[in-house]
Amino acid sequence: MEVLENNIYPIFDRMLGREDKEALLGQRGVMVWFTGLSGSGKSTIAIALERELHKRGLLCRILDGDNIRSGINNNLGFSPEDRVENIRRIAEVGKLFVDTGVITIAAFISPNNELREMASAIIGKADFLEVYVSTPLAECERRDVKGLYAKARKGEIKEFTGVSAPFEAPERPDLSLDTSVLSVEQSVNRLLELIVPKVEIKH
Repeated sequence: MEVLENNIYPIFDRMLGREDKEALLGQRGVMVWFTGLSGSGKSTIAIALERELHKRGLLCRILDGDNIRSGINNNLGFSPEDRVENIRRIAEVGKLFVDTGVITIAAFISPNNELREMASAIIGKADFLEVYVSTPLAECERRDVKGLYAKARKGEIKEFTGVSAPFEAPERPDLSLDTSVLSVEQSVNRLLELIVPKVEIKH
């Protein structure tokens, strides 16, 4: 085996490529990136979507605050710098899944276009579907599933998106879903119409 300079082995010409992985799975990898306010319904829709895709024999992986903040990003806080690094790492992990042919579903507030554009650039625009869960702030605050809005209004949580920190709506999302109007089932059906044609391998 020929060794390159500095003793670096040329492993990339020996690794199986993305097409090999996708052929094995019988599907194409894609990133479905949910953005929206806390309480908008991102995680609820993501979980329902995963179940429906799984029923169709399609392999998925959900990335959300629960499995990312408690693991790979457990050393990050909520400073502006840490928020950027949080999204950067999520995108890099997501790219590994997408390149393995897995339908990857990310559910993160990701409150501005710059963050989401960074994620898209890392993953690759052709593999990045931006889904804006556009549920209005008033409805998200009415739900207040985790009691976070109440704490933010009392000043107990600083820089809380939608209350004391801005949320920048996507300019051209691939899909918008308002869960104050649409049921979970309706939202998932619209997502399936978007995603399934992109992940199917034509024979």
